[in-house]
Amino acid sequence: METGAITQYVDVAQLVLYAFWAFFAGLIYYLVRENHREGYPMDPGRENGPKTSGWPNVPGPKTYRLTDGRELLSPDLARPDGAYEAENMHGWIGSPLEPKGDPLLAGVGPGAWAQRADHPDMTFEGEVKLVPLRVASDHGVARQDTDPRGLPVYGADGEVAGSVKDMWVDRSEMMFRYIEVDLKDGSSVLLPVNFSRIRKEGVHVHALLAEQFVRVPRTASPEQVTLLEEEKIMACYGAGLLYATPERQEPLW
Repeated sequence: METGAITQYVDVAQLVLYAFWAFFAGLIYYLVRENHREGYPMDPGRENGPKTSGWPNVPGPKTYRLTDGRELLSPDLARPDGAYEAENMHGWIGSPLEPKGDPLLAGVGPGAWAQRADHPDMTFEGEVKLVPLRVASDHGVARQDTDPRGLPVYGADGEVAGSVKDMWVDRSEMMFRYIEVDLKDGSSVLLPVNFSRIRKEGVHVHALLAEQFVRVPRTASPEQVTLLEEEKIMACYGAGLLYATPERQEPLW
């Protein structure tokens, strides 16, 4: 027999290959199972209907200890889902959802949001990550860019919704995330930078009409925003892309 042969039909290289196949199959199973940690059980779409657990089954709960001392359980089957106000357009399961009440705040379609933690995102140094420039005084607008503070904010209808009060900076990424808008009624709302176009004459927003800015969810603190508040703010502007006017729900042509 050749070197490494165990019998005439089995050798060490063959056993190593089989062991690798078994290890690789186990690795794939483990990764797919971990990938389902947040994805199941699925809602069947009807009240008290069966839950779809998927394959492989949901892994057992694992506790993650965060740097700030909090503990996060995953999967957390007791965690509530994001609330929404909608009804099926037709009588069968899986039919499109139609928002009830205020479509900008109904929590469906492009306005859907997740039940994230109701505390602000933090930097590695333990500071609040997203803050206005009046708090992060060591940050500022680049000289070659337009400083929008004081400029008017225009809605999709071309009307003035308010004026820019401040810019909110991401201390970790060194970029602006939100524009703080002073509305005509004296209140302030946050405008995600990616929903705006900053020009020398003002800030233009396609997602909402000027009168709809008062419906944007507020923050509990004037100088910080929680992860849950970010979800709801983003969802409001996202919903505006479809529900701001009735025409946006119709075909393009």
